[in-house]
Amino acid sequence: MRALNIIVATPDAERLRAALVLAAAQAALGGAARVFLQLDAVALLRPPIVAPRDPAHRAAGLPDLAALLNEALGLGVTLIACQSGLALCGMTTADLPEGVETGGPVGFLQATDDRARLLCV
Repeated sequence: MRALNIIVATPDAERLRAALVLAAAQAALGGAARVFLQLDAVALLRPPIVAPRDPAHRAAGLPDLAALLNEALGLGVTLIACQSGLALCGMTTADLPEGVETGGPVGFLQATDDRARLLCV
């Protein structure tokens, strides 16, 4: 199975939710999945992790954003917070949820195999 690599390019919680759902599905099927939160998107990882549509998702029997993030990490999805984004958002690695890595776009792309799927949301 081809690896799935997703870049979340804006601080939109629903885009992050979509990226996590796709990455978790990929991991559940036995494939590798990585999600890179670039620049301002890193702010979505600031605790507490909440999204405006969380109540609607819970009401529909779906996980909220924090639970979905934990599920994805538990399935082996790699989450990477942009180092420049941390600085831009006034955050440090101590602010990140356990299991979230840090890195940059060059390293993310270097680790992306030519056969891998690359999505930007």
